[in-house]
Amino acid sequence: MAPKKPVKQPAPASAASSVLAILRGMAKKQIREGMARYGIPADKALGISVGDLRKLGKQLGRDHALALALWDTGVYEARMLTAFVAEPERLTPAQMDRLCREFDSWAITDTLCFDLFDHTPHAFAKIRAWSTRRAEFEKRAAFALLASVALHDKSASDQAFLATLPLIERAADDERNFVKKGVSWALRGVGSRNLVLHEAAIALATKLAASTAASARFIGKDALRDLSRPLVRKKLAKRR
Repeated sequence: MAPKKPVKQPAPASAASSVLAILRGMAKKQIREGMARYGIPADKALGISVGDLRKLGKQLGRDHALALALWDTGVYEARMLTAFVAEPERLTPAQMDRLCREFDSWAITDTLCFDLFDHTPHAFAKIRAWSTRRAEFEKRAAFALLASVALHDKSASDQAFLATLPLIERAADDERNFVKKGVSWALRGVGSRNLVLHEAAIALATKLAASTAASARFIGKDALRDLSRPLVRKKLAKRR
């Protein structure tokens, strides 16, 4: 009996086209029209909820080539799918840089950082590198990634996070809305890991809250308000 020929897999571009057809069938006009209220550009969007995109991502499974092809379509929902389909262990630093340079909304930035970038071994290196970027969403990516790693990486050392506090302090004077909110998110995330980091984050937040720069004061007060909550302290006490 002749051996069976391997099933030929569709080329990434072809597979991406098939996924786009699925996405178009899922699109809802009211979702697309409501995106502007959340600061998400709708000119390249179809109108699909993140929950539905996550479900589709699970159905598609991890496929790195497909994920990059979906990104190349430029369609908002296809790019969101990249976070749920790409293989973190195959994501290279160069690929991360390329995707980061093309971030055009907080939603894309945060989803890629929260669901993909923070699962790679390159996360801390990119936090440092992107923290000095000029573009708003590239710089936000550094701190969205830091917040994500602080939540998800259970093995990273305290020292690794303490080393990011100077990055937070340097970026705290950036007045741009999406940057300063990302910096606050990162500071709160670091301070929520354990009592050692909580103490360090509180100290930095207190310093920022007394700053003459409006954005730094916002970040400091925002972090202090969150990290000083009794519930946070109670949870951290249990982690001793």
